[in-house]
Amino acid sequence: MHRSSRRQAIKLLAGVPMLPLAGTTAASLLTAFAGPARAQSATFATATFSSMPAPTLADPAAMATTTIGSTLTVTMSDSTTHQFKLAYQPFFITGDMVPDGKGGTILAGGYVDIDNKPIIDKSVASKERQIFSDGPDGTSLLALPDAAVPGIKGKPVFAVVQFEYTSGDQSGARTYGTLPSPIAVLTLDQDQSTGKLTLAKYHNVDTSKAHGLWITCGASLSPWNTHLSSEEYEPDAASIAGNKIFKQFSRNLYGDETKANPYHYGHLPEITVHPDGTGTVVKHYCLGRISHELVQVMPDSRTVLMGDDATNSGLFMFIADRPKDLSAGTLYVARLGEGFSIDPAAPGAALTWVKLGHATSAEIEKRADTLKTPDIMAVSMTDPNDPSYTKIFANGEANWVKLNAGMEKAAAFLETHRYAYLAGGSMGFSKMEGTTVNAKDKIAYSALQNMVDSMVKTGKGWNAASGVALDKPLVAGGILAHNLAGGQKDTSGAAIDSEWVPVKTRMLMVGEDIPPDALGNIAAVDRVANPDNLKFSEKMRTLFIGEDSGTHVNNFLWAYNVDTKELSRVMSLPSGAESTGLHAVDEINGWTYIMSNFQHSGDWQKGLHDKVKLTLDPLVRANYRDRFGAAVGYITAEPTSIKISQS
Repeated sequence: MHRSSRRQAIKLLAGVPMLPLAGTTAASLLTAFAGPARAQSATFATATFSSMPAPTLADPAAMATTTIGSTLTVTMSDSTTHQFKLAYQPFFITGDMVPDGKGGTILAGGYVDIDNKPIIDKSVASKERQIFSDGPDGTSLLALPDAAVPGIKGKPVFAVVQFEYTSGDQSGARTYGTLPSPIAVLTLDQDQSTGKLTLAKYHNVDTSKAHGLWITCGASLSPWNTHLSSEEYEPDAASIAGNKIFKQFSRNLYGDETKANPYHYGHLPEITVHPDGTGTVVKHYCLGRISHELVQVMPDSRTVLMGDDATNSGLFMFIADRPKDLSAGTLYVARLGEGFSIDPAAPGAALTWVKLGHATSAEIEKRADTLKTPDIMAVSMTDPNDPSYTKIFANGEANWVKLNAGMEKAAAFLETHRYAYLAGGSMGFSKMEGTTVNAKDKIAYSALQNMVDSMVKTGKGWNAASGVALDKPLVAGGILAHNLAGGQKDTSGAAIDSEWVPVKTRMLMVGEDIPPDALGNIAAVDRVANPDNLKFSEKMRTLFIGEDSGTHVNNFLWAYNVDTKELSRVMSLPSGAESTGLHAVDEINGWTYIMSNFQHSGDWQKGLHDKVKLTLDPLVRANYRDRFGAAVGYITAEPTSIKISQS
């Protein structure tokens, strides 16, 4: 290729979503873009994904691993198109020994205690080993301008990966929630010719100053380039004495089942990556103690919209006092107006916002250190027949609560679910999970993994005050779209200092419950079911959707174009596995990335997997360490599929 043609090609590529090429140089691609028929003014126009069929038992191997059959088509302003067949590239399978950057190796997904010593699985005699996770989840990919990591041949890029849990020990005993969640910083060597990422260093973040981490689920990248983690299913402090899972968590973390404090968990950890590929954590205590699935910071670097993965969950918003600083701010909960419907054709319902309080992280952590539930409020699970108590619903159960005088701030930030109900928030959603934003259109999206229980009239935890009243459950769930605007006031009449406040919500799409099909699916296979991870690509105008489905035999990763309304199945995960770790990165050093992990492959559910388990279980076990392993990786483009056409 002539040098001038190459320069022209690179100029054209500057605005194009370029997925990393698997194992080759970009020469053929540059040649295609620099052909003589290309107008010099051609620019990127659109990106679309073809939809792959769902795998079946006609190809059991495809059901037992990550399978991609989608093609990305990039259309330029001169109507030329460029096609890329997609593939999946893991960095590692948990349980691998990977480079530690010091000339040695370290266990990927390995668990450590408060002193950073390995936690050992001793459940089977003579098979003792360090426990590692089968539940990689939230992932952020980022670059630093001053990165300097020895041994990098291309450019250093970093991924922060958190591990939510591990399903069981070697004896088969369930271990969910009993281990402190590790978080790792991966240093990746980015090949500048292909965009390929190769793991060069794995660093475990020391979480001891944050009291360890609890069930880290989804994550997002902040506008200031930090990893915003999560702590899901906050342990109920009011009933902690009988919580066997929390006692085991405390034993694994501290060596003492009584030492861990429930009020230290259910908050927002923030990971800062350093130029040498290490990382540090700060836990923020002022964003509400809820079932943090993940948060999405708006482009103002102050407004934070939060997923709340619980029964009787709410839509929460935090507005920081200062940009790029989550250490102080104001917490709100949404109140739903009339007209809420799960029909995507319905106009939607208004949202107003109830102020719960203002706090700094430091003052709430101090209160968490010293307070117990009775210091904040009285909580009874049975009716005390005392009019000074108020009946509310939390986690699907009736509670009778009485707030202690002067404890409003402590309640708002440490007993957030109960206090938000008392304050008049709409606490009637079920499993509000992933949250993301389409900044151009000022629309945020929230996943409802299912719509059951507290969303259904007469369902567990249902309350008319929530404004949600479905006639019947929709197990397959759906996705909400929230219109964002400025100039809003809270329910007390005070101004809300943000231009990114959700003011109206409607259903973008819903799944469809069906009778069991030939494979066992109980939700329509060609529609999204049980959405969980959500990430939006501004460049591609695409909402990526990862499933956490108890209704699809295989979970899928989908791409939804918000302009064409086209929904495409991009990837199928191993049967029984959940799609996790989703992160759409429009550009790092000229390359576009779609990060994707999975967890708990072969998590067979009675009824759903009865028709496939016998065939698939040995394949899944062979692929993923007897079902103890799971993949952390990303989507690549196969260069042999590059095709140029003129339409």
